Order: sequence, then structure tokens, then C-alpha cells
Amino acid sequence: MSEIVDYDLYEVPPRWLFLRVETSDGLVGWGEPVVEGRAATVRTAVEELMDNYLLRKDPARIEDHWQTMYRGGFYRGGPILMSAIAGIDQALWDIKGKRFDAPIHELLGGRARDRVRVYQWIGGDRPSEVGEAAAEKVENGFTGLKMNATSELRRVDNPAAVENAVDRLREVRERVGPEIDVGVDFHGRVSKPMAKRLARALEPYEPMFIEEPVLPEHNDALGDIAEHTTIPIATGERMYSRWDFKEVFESGAVDVIQPDLSHAGGITEVKKIAAMAEAYDVALAPHCPLGPIALASCVHVDAISPNALIQEQSLNIHYNETSDVLDYLENRNVFRYDDGYIEVPTGPGLGIDIDEEYVERQAEKTVNWHNPVWRNEDGSVTEW
Repeated sequence: MSEIVDYDLYEVPPRWLFLRVETSDGLVGWGEPVVEGRAATVRTAVEELMDNYLLRKDPARIEDHWQTMYRGGFYRGGPILMSAIAGIDQALWDIKGKRFDAPIHELLGGRARDRVRVYQWIGGDRPSEVGEAAAEKVENGFTGLKMNATSELRRVDNPAAVENAVDRLREVRERVGPEIDVGVDFHGRVSKPMAKRLARALEPYEPMFIEEPVLPEHNDALGDIAEHTTIPIATGERMYSRWDFKEVFESGAVDVIQPDLSHAGGITEVKKIAAMAEAYDVALAPHCPLGPIALASCVHVDAISPNALIQEQSLNIHYNETSDVLDYLENRNVFRYDDGYIEVPTGPGLGIDIDEEYVERQAEKTVNWHNPVWRNEDGSVTEW
């Protein structure tokens, strides 16, 4: 019987944590367990799970390992534990695929599509120069874009703040026309009253969705916001299990869910979340401003999910100033962007070949990414 015998963790630029798991018969699986800005904390959680439970275990029993890692502790859930489980889960699926010389999507039932549509970020944290960026990305073949709606907002802000958001979306829509989808991310920066005002004001320009119109701790307000707009509502990047998503499905207020394959329990859990969403006629658009391992994991779940809509990816995103997705791969063509789509990987496991020497060199660098802390004019902390 094959056993898990070793693992290594690599914190690498710009803000990622990679996990390498090795078995007694020489197979290697890769995962990406990270919370952006909390890499050291997640590293400790991964080490605890690997050292105290997974070493010397059979890597094939993925579901049993998932249940043990989740339910084996009296306190469960949340971003740190679920991200640690997610990266381990990705690595175990990568090993299983390599053992059977099959891509993960084949082991999960086979493809429901041949390629996956992706969108491209424009505009940065404080959105600016979006019109020119949108036109450039469309010229490069992307048919889906996403931008932040606003910078920091007060709980009840002035008409100019709303008009600035409208002006940016109007500029993008005028530059790219009606055939390009544009998602607008509220990023949890917006209070309930401002979310209602913004949704109504943005509606004439028909965004693909409004994302995280309120913080997840205020998901009970989504129904009220939905009554003020016909724009599809998306959320889920800060929700970590099917139990978190159950409430938004039952509310009927959400049209697109965005679980993160490196935060929401990995491939095993997000496959289940996607199936739950299908039963409620909710689309899947996984969150992924992360690295190549997370993206590959997303694409395998997209491939098997009939309700997958579009996939986030972080190529050239504003966070990736020092390293980008393709830098860590030997087979960079696996994520070739063609007319706004990427092909479903056909190689064994995750279908990506990690450049281990490059990972080791990058891991020698100091990585200390933390998101900024924004403040209002009166000095009070506001949402980033």
C-alpha cells in the first residue's frame, strides 16, 4: 500500500503558499493552501494536519481524510482550517490522478464541457483607467471582464460616490459594447443602503453580476438588495463549506456562487457545493485570484459542473506585480487563453507540471503580503 511519507511547504511571491506531498512509491501531488495575507497561519494549520494525521496514511482515501480533518476537531470551519484542508485535498487528488494516469475530471465523472470561459480583471483596487484597459483585454480575446465598483465608501455616502461608480461602468460599456460581460465587484466594501443605491444606478449598464454586495456576515440582507435590482447577485469567496452556502441557497437571493478552491475545502467540497447550487438553479463561478495550482483545481470542477458559468483567473491581476500564474509552470500552454476560454487540462492529476526548481528559488525570497488597511476621512477603519 502506498503511504504519504513527506511534504514541503513553499511561500512564494506574490502571496501564495504551495504544498508538495510525496508518497512512498514516488508520486508527488501539489496543492495551494493559503489565505491571502495569512500564509504563515495556514502553514501552521497544514503542518498540524500533516504531522498529526496524514503522514503514513494511504493517500487514496480522500473522502475519509477530508471527513477526518474536518470532523476530527471539535471546532471546525472558518478560513484557516478550510484553506489548509483545501490545499491538502488538491494534492491528494493530484496524486490519485497521477496514479491512474488520468485527469481529475475523468475521476469525478468526466467533462460536461470541453473548455472553460474565463474573465480578466481590470482597474485595480481603486478602480481607474478602466475604459482603456477593457478595450485592451477585449482586443486580446477576452469576452468577460471584472472590475471593482468603488474604492472605500462611507456607510451612507454622497451622490458623487454613486455617480463615480456609474461613470466607470458606463465608460467600460461604451468602449466594449453589449456583447462583452462585465462583472462588478462590491468587494464587501458597501453597506446595505449603499448597495441598494448602487445596484439601481448601475442597472442601465447591465453588469453580468454584482459581486459581494454586502459582507457575508450580512447575507441576510441579500434578499432585500435583490428586490431592488434585476442584476444577478454573486457571492461566496468568504464562505467555506456547504453549510455556509446552504443558507444563501435557501434564501433564493443569490444567482451565482463563487467558492474558492483554496478556501472552501478543495475539490472534494466545492464539487458538492456546485451540485447543491445546481439544485437551486444557481450558477458556479469559482473565485481564484491565486496561483496555478488553485486555478487548475477550479478548472477541473468547472469541467464537470453543468452549472459552471465563468472562471476567475489572476493573469496580470494587480496583485501579481512580482510573479504571475504561468511563471511557476513548465507546461505554460496548459492555460493558453483563446477567445476568452481555456481548454480543460488532459494531463494526469491536475494536468500541470510545476517547475520545482523555480518554486525553490522563489521560496528563498521574503514574502510578506498583507492587504492594506483603509480608513475613512474621520480616521475610522473601513472595508478594503
